[in-house]
Amino acid sequence: MGKDLRTASGHLLVEKTFKEKVLFKGTIKFRVDTVTLPNGKRSTREFMDHPGAVAVLPVLPDGRIIFVRQYRYPVGEATLEIPAGKLHSPADDTLARAKAELQEETGYTAKKIKPLLSYWTSPAFANEVLHIFIAEQLRPGPASPDEDEFLRVEIMSFEKAWRMLKDGKIHDSKTIIALQAWKIKLLEKP
Repeated sequence: MGKDLRTASGHLLVEKTFKEKVLFKGTIKFRVDTVTLPNGKRSTREFMDHPGAVAVLPVLPDGRIIFVRQYRYPVGEATLEIPAGKLHSPADDTLARAKAELQEETGYTAKKIKPLLSYWTSPAFANEVLHIFIAEQLRPGPASPDEDEFLRVEIMSFEKAWRMLKDGKIHDSKTIIALQAWKIKLLEKP
């Protein structure tokens, strides 16, 4: 390992798993692991073991964006978000899952869909990686949300969505990141 992976005191910036303990296992797991720290001492790490997720920024030919509004129980509000969903496993095909989530939540299918970026949502307490895609050349169709999923599709101009973001009216991180990344892409176009 290179010198850049060491602390000022020379310890490698690596923690090794000593013991794993699963507290809860559903579609995600909650774990409390014992780790060996760079200095040889032990500590615990409480975290969510997550299979990953996908999200899609659907862009219509006129530049408008397709969002979904849904109630999010942990925050107690209906949030404005881009379509998204959990992977079934870490080995799940992210592109196929993104296409499926777009159709299930909005009814739209995309002739063109490509990766925008991937990021760790909260690396201090989860290993979830979120893969964001851009969907273009969209065709409308019937939505087929999950049985426990209640959504309202909202379509708005990018400019309106950007104002909402700037005014603090969009709180969902994947949506904020997707809009910012898309704006950067638009600015980079010749």
